[in-house]
Amino acid sequence: MSLKDRITADMKDAMRSRDAPRLSAIRLLLAACKQREVDERIELDDAAVVGIVDKLIKQRRDSVQAFRGAGRDDLADKEQGEIEVLGAYLPPRLDDAAIDAAVRALVAELGAGGPADMGRVMAAAKARLGAQAEMARVSAAVKRSLAA
Repeated sequence: MSLKDRITADMKDAMRSRDAPRLSAIRLLLAACKQREVDERIELDDAAVVGIVDKLIKQRRDSVQAFRGAGRDDLADKEQGEIEVLGAYLPPRLDDAAIDAAVRALVAELGAGGPADMGRVMAAAKARLGAQAEMARVSAAVKRSLAA
């Protein structure tokens, strides 16, 4: 069963159980997937769906910060709930030590030597670690590795 099929099945379960917050978050995810399929005229695979989930979670985290800063804890809690629902569709993530090890291996493999190679290393890291790690954490690990 593909990830997209699992999301659709979860939407049906949320409809049956009348879980409005969960249903709303899942519909948002399916709409983003459908929009990308229509825009690019492609059928999304699991990796592309994971990329969309990552993007939506990042947007929600930014919103939570903005709402908390503005004193709107009610809206921040709603966004946090959506993050939890969307996070269920992400594969298990690597911890910082595993990310550092993978980045060091990439840097050695590519023969990267300094900050000028950041783009090249990040492109390879995104291809290799894209679904397994948050790119912000990978970027920080690449910076540390290239600075050393």
